[in-house]
Amino acid sequence: MVLACNNINKSFGANTILKNINFQIEEKEKVAVVGVNGAGKSTLFKILAGKLSCDSGEIFKPKEITIGYLSQDTKINNNNTIFEEMLTVFSPLIKMENELRSMEKQMSILKGKELSKLMQQYSILQQEFEEKNGYGFKSQIHGVLKGLGFNQKQFNQPINQLSGGQKTRVSLAKLLLSNPSILLLDEPTNHLDISAIEWLEDFLKNYSGTIMIISHDRYFLDKISSKVIEIENNTAFVYNGNYSFYAKHKKINREIQIKQYLLQEKEIKRQKEIIKTLRSFNREKSIKRAKSREKALEKIEKIEKPKSLPSPMKLTLEPKIKSGYDVLHVENISKSFGDKKIFENISFDLKKGDKVALIGPNGVGKTTLFKILLNQIPHDSGTFSLGTNVKIGYYDQEHQNISHDKSIIDEISDAYPNLSFGEIRNILAAFLFTGDDVFKKISTLSGGEKGRVSLAKIMLSEGNFLLLDEPTNHLEIISKEVLEDALNNYTGTVLYISHDRYFINKTANKILELNSNGITEYMGNYDYYIEKRNQIKLNTLEQNINKKEKSKSSKEDWLRKKEEQARQKKIKSQIEKIENKIQQIEDEIKKADEKLCLEEVYSDPKKSQEVYEIKLSLEEELDKLYAEWDKLNSYL
Repeated sequence: MVLACNNINKSFGANTILKNINFQIEEKEKVAVVGVNGAGKSTLFKILAGKLSCDSGEIFKPKEITIGYLSQDTKINNNNTIFEEMLTVFSPLIKMENELRSMEKQMSILKGKELSKLMQQYSILQQEFEEKNGYGFKSQIHGVLKGLGFNQKQFNQPINQLSGGQKTRVSLAKLLLSNPSILLLDEPTNHLDISAIEWLEDFLKNYSGTIMIISHDRYFLDKISSKVIEIENNTAFVYNGNYSFYAKHKKINREIQIKQYLLQEKEIKRQKEIIKTLRSFNREKSIKRAKSREKALEKIEKIEKPKSLPSPMKLTLEPKIKSGYDVLHVENISKSFGDKKIFENISFDLKKGDKVALIGPNGVGKTTLFKILLNQIPHDSGTFSLGTNVKIGYYDQEHQNISHDKSIIDEISDAYPNLSFGEIRNILAAFLFTGDDVFKKISTLSGGEKGRVSLAKIMLSEGNFLLLDEPTNHLEIISKEVLEDALNNYTGTVLYISHDRYFINKTANKILELNSNGITEYMGNYDYYIEKRNQIKLNTLEQNINKKEKSKSSKEDWLRKKEEQARQKKIKSQIEKIENKIQQIEDEIKKADEKLCLEEVYSDPKKSQEVYEIKLSLEEELDKLYAEWDKLNSYL
């Protein structure tokens, strides 16, 4: 165990945020922390990081455990360049390096015993410097910065010239390089493109410490997490599995909770009717029985009514005007800004009913392409044309299609005066605006809520071809699920830009990957895209290997290399099996330790001896597995 919370409570005034939060985190665990916006996830992280005190409760962690915290407003030194800021993480190593250089100068002057003594000190310090990666930390900085999307030219750029998103990436890079025992990451994938997110996934999967992540990126959570802590109704619920496991079992648990609540309510109602009947007899015995039942009823531990989750989107929004089968034809579009080429040779077609994700790294021109299709900016060459009766509806990240001084319901009713009050309320309910929420001023809404108003307005428009630029940004998970349902039910055509791979997986039937030299089309969702992309990479790699081997004219070398690869693959497979077995036995040892702490066990010599012998047997088996693991690793 590296971290445990025991009955953590936190309120701001009369508003309770966290109530009796209990959980524990084991070494090397990767934990997702989920919950609706405002549930208290970031508050919990601030308490764990020591940035905020709790009202009551205890946090346990060993003294040697260090915590690194990435918040959504992490501060960095704006006067440094990006690379200088990374070097601050390694200041002890830099100091050590300067000492070594100083010693080297002295050694060129000294003689005899003084030289011998200094050389001995130098040898000790050099060994320590080497063990702490003194010769590799600059290379490590380069790897992390490039992984998070910075190119070599940007390394010497002053931080005060960076955008907010770039500064967040600098903070994340600095935190990853500091290598704390526990990483607390609050929305780490914000401002990252898909390639950077994939790099971060690999980094975190191989991270030697413990990780806790707050994220709305469900695909990211699925790839990394092995445990989910949900904050709901101010308290914590733990699920031992990834995000998909949590989502499946939460639904089951919710159904069980509702059934238990309804059964108890039914029983309470029945008992109250019996009490009422007994009192109506107005006899001494019947009144005594009524009082007895009342006391029993008072002692019942009432099941709290589960807060109802938004029901799945069942509203089908048909475009008012149906388009023809051919929706969009793009042929050899190119665009440059001055001497900077954005893209060229862009060609593709969209058909009625297509749900298409446009993906590519930041800066490749996705939003620029949207603006060309909207006739907001000119293109340099090529042509594009819309099909018969095609009407575009556009969603931008800045929500420019809504009036911030109006209420939600006025915004919709003013735009669509033919809709009745009831129809508008039903539509807004589908986008999670219920009760008095519909009368809120748009200026008071969160980014995610404004996004839902914009989406509702666009889905009601005459548009039958929707262009959506990052529609899931700032949306909490429930809102994303609502949008997924809305798009899947939508009978028009949709082209959207998104970095949300889970969302793409759920909604896209085609993916367009944009690069500076054109577009590559994949007929499927995100999982299909990854499979095909990896196959292309593998084919390219094999082709390069073949070319290299042919140039060496050495078929024997190539065969030996393939044999070595097969041997290493086999060994790695054996290592993986042993690691899984080690994890299983360590879990069983943990359970044995927990049993030994139970009064019913430690107070019974026979039971405690049995459990202890099981534990010893498991530990012997674990020692053998570790020995085998060491042996196999030596062969790599």
